[in-house]
Amino acid sequence: MNKPIVALVGRPNVGKSTFFNRMVGARRAIVEDQPGTTRDRLYGDTDWGGVEFTLVDTGGLVLSEADDLAQHIRQQAELAMSEADAIVFMVDAKSGLTPADEDVAGLLRRSEKPVLLAANKADNEERRLAALEFYALGLEEVFPISSLHGTGTGDLLDAVVVSLPPTVEIEEEDTLRVAIVGRPNVGKSSLVNKLLGQTRTIVSPVPGTTRDAIDSTFDWQDTRITMIDTAGIRRRGKIAAGVEKYSVLRALRAIGRAEVVCLLLDVAEGVTAQDAHVAGYILEANRSIIIAANKWDLIEKDNHSFTSYQKYLRREFRFLDYVPILFISALTGQRAGQVLDTAIDVFHARHRRIPTGELNRIMQDVTARHAPPSKRGRRLRFYYATQASVAPPTFVFFVNDPELVHFSYRRYLENQIRNHFPFPGTPLTFQFRSRAERE
Repeated sequence: MNKPIVALVGRPNVGKSTFFNRMVGARRAIVEDQPGTTRDRLYGDTDWGGVEFTLVDTGGLVLSEADDLAQHIRQQAELAMSEADAIVFMVDAKSGLTPADEDVAGLLRRSEKPVLLAANKADNEERRLAALEFYALGLEEVFPISSLHGTGTGDLLDAVVVSLPPTVEIEEEDTLRVAIVGRPNVGKSSLVNKLLGQTRTIVSPVPGTTRDAIDSTFDWQDTRITMIDTAGIRRRGKIAAGVEKYSVLRALRAIGRAEVVCLLLDVAEGVTAQDAHVAGYILEANRSIIIAANKWDLIEKDNHSFTSYQKYLRREFRFLDYVPILFISALTGQRAGQVLDTAIDVFHARHRRIPTGELNRIMQDVTARHAPPSKRGRRLRFYYATQASVAPPTFVFFVNDPELVHFSYRRYLENQIRNHFPFPGTPLTFQFRSRAERE
């Protein structure tokens, strides 16, 4: 389900980040009393009145300045506005109407998007009355608010929700959806092109060439596959200003649309902290994973190279010990087809269901081999287990007290279940409930 996007725009230091933090429930944007503090665009999912949407914070718009920073901030804000379903234009009721506000209002009027004018810092009656001067901008209603104290924000959000298009569940084709993700310039587009057998996406040695998620649907061994090529993901602060910043949000959405995600690495560079960062995005989305070490053709090899690199990757990704690791070359095509073969296997594992009777027989053996832990004289007891759903496989265990389940025993259960049913590349979800909930 694609959530509507609401962009926060306005000149520097009007309180956009304070409003953003209040809405997403965390201090994800840096707040300082210094113009231009927010230089990156931030995004977060939130809701109001049962309506979910993605809120995008932007750097302050300074249209009259020609320095590089101002131009970059303007560019990223314009990119956010181009994708937004609604725009909250924030001004400062304390400092009053400025020529810069008039410049921004002119830009927003040309966006042809719903624009809601929020006069922030209206912390008292005097400032709420002063906010009326912003009607001169010709943007219909003015909403006096205080992002710091929360006053007036409810009326603003009511109007935001009304302006949004209805959320529609997108009907995806009945295909296996595979997303190719990773840092910039690891060879994602080259891999897609090699698998497709034709150039369908731009291939360039310049990082960040692929700016949007691009879908390609084709048949592979009697399976219809939709491959999603994405822009490279970089750590915040390392993302170049401009177009690539907004591509991160699209890449994350591509992960959300996929069932199997191929994390592509540059084996010549080795594993970076950012590769683990990208893996974290995938795990948060509960998607199945394949690790593909690309550019294997550039490695000088001996009889131990394959084993050594495999041990190295297992060590660096120890939290993904259930994930298949492939060594490929997108340039030469060496083992590139294994990405799709493995994706199909992982897809089937993701949708595998263990019969309840078989699962409980396994649990009897598992708990007999290693007794459940006790806490303060009370021992954990398992009464019944069932697989509640697939994609990802979700197991529900009914116990005497869920608080007695130690993380180490949960890990033991997962290892034992994987010993019987490997579930390659697929995360498992465990839920522990009391006997009363079962009844």
